[in-house]
Amino acid sequence: MIWVHSSSKAARDASARAARIEAGLAAIDAVAARLVSPKTRLKTRVAAEQTATTALAAAGATRWVGFTITETTEVDHRQENRGRPGSATRYRRIEKKVFTITAAIDADKVSYDAVTDGCFPLITNDTVMTGAEVLAAYHYQPNLERRNHLLKGPQEVAPVYLETPHRIEALLLCHFLAMLTEALIEREIRTSMSTQGLVGIPLYPELRNCPAPSAPRILEIFHDVQRHQLINNADDTTVQTFEPQLSPLQEQVLDLLHIPTSIYSSIDAP
Repeated sequence: MIWVHSSSKAARDASARAARIEAGLAAIDAVAARLVSPKTRLKTRVAAEQTATTALAAAGATRWVGFTITETTEVDHRQENRGRPGSATRYRRIEKKVFTITAAIDADKVSYDAVTDGCFPLITNDTVMTGAEVLAAYHYQPNLERRNHLLKGPQEVAPVYLETPHRIEALLLCHFLAMLTEALIEREIRTSMSTQGLVGIPLYPELRNCPAPSAPRILEIFHDVQRHQLINNADDTTVQTFEPQLSPLQEQVLDLLHIPTSIYSSIDAP
């Protein structure tokens, strides 16, 4: 296992922690506003503590933000009977418990967590690779995930009911070859775009620019290419062949892939 430090991740970690702390302080302020309201339902310390704890948990700030609940007693005097007060009016003493809450940031925990901002471990069972090589393999991981996406997405690999191992191997070999072909298509067109200085081609819907064409999208623009033949039913001879008409975008893609457009034309008879 090796430890890696990323400055960009450190900034993200610090920003995320600050946002949670701010959300936690706002949550405590909301509880404080409820406690001072004359119509509050938080009549006991336990109810106030539970509400504050739930609010901090929802904000994800329990680790860094704490609170203190202070209990005071407000004393009021009211007439025992209705009517205009006079010299013989009797009053009764009414005591009401009032709770206030204040938030506090645990600076020690914030400092402790800030030390590891931007750090993450890389675990491998390879005992030969150096730390730099492990990090390079980690950076290559999105490419592997991309191929897994192609395997489960466009190729739609799904559970199949095959009884013998060699049939399973044959089917997966076909999928592997298809995945390899897609990877070669993407590498070829992106290399050609870089050589020609193209920042993108209009492959997306509404002819939006695509800086890194994917194989599924490249194949998709050719799905409507068709060739039609007019057949004489009497002797099954071909009367006329209607060649496909390629669009400028299709021709550009073929040129970037170094594929001649003549493959979409019938072979001339000798």
